[in-house]
Amino acid sequence: MRAFRVAAGAALLIAVAGGCQPSEAGRVARTVKPSVTPAVRDEAAVWRGWKLKPLPPAPAPPEDKPLKLGGKGPVKVFDRVPTEDRVVFITIDDGQEKDPGFVQMLTDLKVPVTMFLTDNVIQDDYAYFKPLQALGNHVQNHTLTHPVLPFLGLDGQKHEICGDQEVLTKQYGTKPTLLRPPYGRWNWATQQAARECGIDGIVMWRASMQIHDMQYDDLNKELHPGDILLAHFRGPKQLKGETMTEMFAHMLKRIEKQGFAVARLEDYISPRPGPEPSSQRMRRRSSGRAAINGREGVTDERSHTG
Repeated sequence: MRAFRVAAGAALLIAVAGGCQPSEAGRVARTVKPSVTPAVRDEAAVWRGWKLKPLPPAPAPPEDKPLKLGGKGPVKVFDRVPTEDRVVFITIDDGQEKDPGFVQMLTDLKVPVTMFLTDNVIQDDYAYFKPLQALGNHVQNHTLTHPVLPFLGLDGQKHEICGDQEVLTKQYGTKPTLLRPPYGRWNWATQQAARECGIDGIVMWRASMQIHDMQYDDLNKELHPGDILLAHFRGPKQLKGETMTEMFAHMLKRIEKQGFAVARLEDYISPRPGPEPSSQRMRRRSSGRAAINGREGVTDERSHTG
C-alpha cells in the first residue's frame, strides 16, 4: 500500500512538472520574439568601432521625386536637391585610391554614396568598386581621363563622356545617368555632349571634403537640406598621411555635428523618361490623326452652316 502511494505521488509530480513546462510552440514563439534594444545597441557599437556617433536615420525615399530631369533643352546642372528633408548627399570622385578598409567601413556603417569614376584611374582594379556597388551605391560618369572639358570641342567632350559610359556600363552592368565634370568645369558643349551620350544631369556640389574639414560654398560654413557634398577616393599620398577611412570619418563627424542624415542621391531624382515603345507611339499617332480628322469635320460643318 505504501509502495502504491509512493508510485502515485511520483506520477503526480511528473504530471504537474510536465504541465508546468511550456509547449514546443511556446518555446519557439519566445525564442524568435524580436528584441529592439539589442539591435539598436549593436548599431551604436558598430559606429563606436569606427570612433563615430551614429548619424540620424534618413527618411524613406520620397515617392514624388523632388528633382526631375529630362525634357527638352540642355541637360540640367544642379548642386543641390530641392527638399525640406534634413538630408545631404555624399558623392565620391575619381577612384585613384582603393582602400579595402573603406569597403569595410561602408559595409559596416551603410552610409550611401554616389561614385563618379574616371576610367584611367580605375582600370587597374575595376573589381574594387563592385562590393561598394553591391551595397546599393550607384556608379556614375567622371570621364575617361579627367580633362578640363571646356578646353575640348564638342567631339572631344563626347569622346570623354561617351567613352566612360561604355566602360562603366560594361564593367558594372548599369548605364550611368549622371555626370560630374572634372574640376567642376563645364560649358554648353558639355551639356550637349552629355545629352548625346545618354546623361540626364550634370552634378556639382555645395561643399567639399578636404582632409579634416569641409570647404563650404555657404558663407556661414553650414550645410543645408539637399546639399550635395564632394569627396575623393584618396589615400595617404594625397591626404598628407591620412587614410581614406580617416578622411571619411572626419566628413561624417561634420555631418553628424550639424544634425543631418545622409540619403542616396538617386532616390531623390526622377531621370529622363526612356524612349517610348514603338507600339505605343503608333497608337498615339493614330489617335492623334483621328482627333485631327474629327476637328476638321466639325470645322467643315460649321463653315457650311455659318
